[in-house]
Amino acid sequence: MADWTEIRITVPADDVDRAGDITQMVVPYGIYIEDYRTLEQEAWEIARIDLIDEDLLAKDRSKGIIHVYISPEENPAEAVSFLRERFEAENIDFEIDETICKNADWENNWKKYFKPMPVGERLLIHPVWEEKYEAGSRAVLHLEPGLAFGSGTHDTTRLCLESLEKYAYPGKSVLDIGCGSGILSVSSLLLGADSAVGVDIDALAVKTAKENGRMNGFDEPRYRVLRGSMTDKVSGKYDIITANIVADIIIKLCEDIRGFMNDGAVFITSGIIIPRENDVLDAFRANGLRVDERHESGGWLCFEVRAE
Repeated sequence: MADWTEIRITVPADDVDRAGDITQMVVPYGIYIEDYRTLEQEAWEIARIDLIDEDLLAKDRSKGIIHVYISPEENPAEAVSFLRERFEAENIDFEIDETICKNADWENNWKKYFKPMPVGERLLIHPVWEEKYEAGSRAVLHLEPGLAFGSGTHDTTRLCLESLEKYAYPGKSVLDIGCGSGILSVSSLLLGADSAVGVDIDALAVKTAKENGRMNGFDEPRYRVLRGSMTDKVSGKYDIITANIVADIIIKLCEDIRGFMNDGAVFITSGIIIPRENDVLDAFRANGLRVDERHESGGWLCFEVRAE
């Protein structure tokens, strides 16, 4: 068995929850977090003991460490680049180190917890390695996350999908900004949209989104995936625009997004932590956008937005 790569991300303890959530969006498998801020309390609550190993007590309480495991088939540099961008956008101080992880079957460890999952009222996410599933009347999204950028398990992705299903019907065109695995754009086609365009700055995300599109029966011209930024690569106007990214990038997008919106178009955006809500709302108002719906789950927000 080939070796896996371990990526260790060290962040200030106060940012570890936020950094962990962002990492989970990018790599939703093979991840665990060291956080010793409440070591004594948790040891008592879980095991009813107050005798703790001295090595644990000596751990640095001011830092948290996020461990990510990358399979031999993938390029760790792609994941590191993506994580750097996300942390910098959220102003989280971080250090990243890489080491080789000998012969650990991390792939199977994470896959066994990713099961077929209904989302909203109209969709079922089916990981391709699971043979048995019951979809009923739901559209089935066959998904191979790869390095992943979106498996549907994270609150932000689920919130976007639940909003998306209200609008993705025949006659609709979709633009998915920061498309990652393609989960939002491919789902929109399965739900009935006529066409979708995904765009992402990350080459591996573009590759994964294209593969997931083909796996579900969608290819050009109905489904196109572009590498680059929205303003550099995308043209035309759309009925539905999705962006499950981070607050600072969403704020920047607001400056240009109306130029890509058809009359009556909806902009579905998530990846926003609650402390950044007012910043994002200010950007909406400053750029002639109004919030029609606000959704919240697990400390994350999703907005359905239209042009004034």
